[in-house]
Amino acid sequence: MRMMSDLFDPEPVRWGLRGDPWVWRAMREQLVTLALPPSVGEVERLLKATFDRVVACDLAAESAPWVYREEFAHGGLSSGSVHLDTWRAELLPTLIDRARSQLSG
Repeated sequence: MRMMSDLFDPEPVRWGLRGDPWVWRAMREQLVTLALPPSVGEVERLLKATFDRVVACDLAAESAPWVYREEFAHGGLSSGSVHLDTWRAELLPTLIDRARSQLSG
């Protein structure tokens, strides 16, 4: 059985800000027990809802390029900062593409 958490391996090589890897790992942890839904649309909705819950931010409605979240602050200059633009343009599309590959294969 394919699991949602499988989409998160491997981690990306490039992130937007220092909080992004922590969000990635928190999302994987939240989805670890869920099977991969049968459609890409369902996967996309689930990923976006999980992101919104983990970051406490509506990605579709928030116009700022980044937000700060204390729980993702683990040291460094941009620690705790989550780059929403990178999540919109790269990270969520990567996860969705991985789901598409798994569902078609």
